[in-house]
Amino acid sequence: MGPFALALDTKNSFAASEGVIAGGTAGVVVETTLYPIDTIKTRLQETRGGGQIALKGLYSGLAGNLAGVLPASAIFVGVYEPAKQKLLKMLPENLSAVAHLTAGALGGIAASFVRVPTEVIKQRMQTRQFASAPDAVRLIVSKEGFKGLYAGYGSFLLRDLPFDAIQFCIYEQLRIGYKLAAKRDLNDPENAVIGAFAGALTGAITTPLDVIKTRLMVQGSANQYKGIVDCVRTIVAEEGAPALLKGIGPRVLWIGIGGSIFFGVLERTKRYLAQNRPDNAASKQD
Repeated sequence: MGPFALALDTKNSFAASEGVIAGGTAGVVVETTLYPIDTIKTRLQETRGGGQIALKGLYSGLAGNLAGVLPASAIFVGVYEPAKQKLLKMLPENLSAVAHLTAGALGGIAASFVRVPTEVIKQRMQTRQFASAPDAVRLIVSKEGFKGLYAGYGSFLLRDLPFDAIQFCIYEQLRIGYKLAAKRDLNDPENAVIGAFAGALTGAITTPLDVIKTRLMVQGSANQYKGIVDCVRTIVAEEGAPALLKGIGPRVLWIGIGGSIFFGVLERTKRYLAQNRPDNAASKQD
């Protein structure tokens, strides 16, 4: 391996590790800040008919959720960034949206192995089925087996793969267009506004998929729904089609604000880490 190739490989490894750190940081900041809105959304979706929801314990399950969000967000961005760069080099410039969509889906698949158990435990605690994350894990496994931690996995992928792909594609494409129009790099507030728009729009579009995922994840061993199709059919028959949009208000608010925070923190952290790479520090000293 020549010196240029070695330098390039080192730079790519720095970029990958920066993505992991930035993704984990952004995920934890968003989850901590907006957890109560997510809890309200989950309780709205879980309630059948016109029942009232409880507003107590809105931070229930936060600590356990952060333990999963940190690695899941790190894995997502750690896969997304290198995949995006590789695809952008392989594909013609006019197909950059395809690169962003594909990279978002790949990141979502990689992160799903951590995200799904985290989401199952979080939503069971948000609906007050368990008092603590360790209790949730122990009782879910004892009653439903290890597969209980992956309840609703198919519906999760059905929601999150298009969500991740669409959100990141909208965000990246808007940034490209804005940078071309402004003829400069974007600042933090601009990244945050674009992230908010991308998150809110994607959140609204994918709300029905989120309702299905929530119902399948919180049903536990009751098994009132036999799968995705049966869940949709039952919800529409018993509650009407509008029930598939339950929680859309809190979801759009949560993901819109979350997109603003996530992408703002993500870009700021990536920039900070890039500026403080060892190779940059050495060049500054020279």
